[in-house]
Amino acid sequence: MLAVAGTIPDRDFPLVAGTVTLKGSNICIQGNQAPVNRGTPALLAAAIKSGEVLGEPAPFAYLVGDIGLGDGSRRLYEYLTRHLGRADFNTITFHYMQPDVDWHNRVLFAAHEMTKRPILIADAGFMYAAKMSGQSPTYDLFTPDAGELAFLADEAAPHPFYTRGFILHEENRIPALISRAYAHDNAACYLLVKGSKDYLAGKSGIHATVHSPADEAMEAIGGTGDTLTGIVTALVGAGMEISESAVVAARANRLAGHYARPAPATHIMEIISHIPRALEEVLRERK
Repeated sequence: MLAVAGTIPDRDFPLVAGTVTLKGSNICIQGNQAPVNRGTPALLAAAIKSGEVLGEPAPFAYLVGDIGLGDGSRRLYEYLTRHLGRADFNTITFHYMQPDVDWHNRVLFAAHEMTKRPILIADAGFMYAAKMSGQSPTYDLFTPDAGELAFLADEAAPHPFYTRGFILHEENRIPALISRAYAHDNAACYLLVKGSKDYLAGKSGIHATVHSPADEAMEAIGGTGDTLTGIVTALVGAGMEISESAVVAARANRLAGHYARPAPATHIMEIISHIPRALEEVLRERK
């Protein structure tokens, strides 16, 4: 079973822990609903749709409202430190949470107290906290975009705000940034770098790239990186090896976008609705 920890951009959303379902364009948990726009709700919606194809149960989630002030994130960090050690998940994805090194370390210690160590995936704010704490190699997979990769590659930057200007994050420099992130132990075992071309990499270098189908409008649609992380979370949670999961997820995410015939105004839920068809096709191709 897999779990996802993250925040909802709504000050009044309570701290909840439970199984998540999808109803229309909203995720539902413990009697609460949140619209699927982008962020953790988009990740969860993509994981739910992927799980339907894989025959997996709906994911478990730890969620709280946070509009960027960090108060909700701190409540969630504290909750995870008290409850995670007694949980039983094979995969945990940590997503949008305000980065806090001390609280990150407490949560990581709690994860290590679990009876069986889960596969650890991090993205967004929690990935920042992992890097800031010097614990990146403890993780199995990071899913950064090019800008986030630039921070991972800057060994001197204590916070994303201070990523040095000479460490550019243009697409054609991604291989160099990947190499630099690993050279300074600021990357997980695997990196799935999201962009106009998706890269799967490890310490030994780039293992695979996925660049088709390529719909330019996808770049302007908020949440497509979150859906990619959601798909790979579901695949890993279902038992697929991480490197294969990353390639399958990258291909399926692109294909779902292609089937949605995207335009800059396309809503992320339109893409998510095509994930089952896209994932089934990609899985058939790999048999």
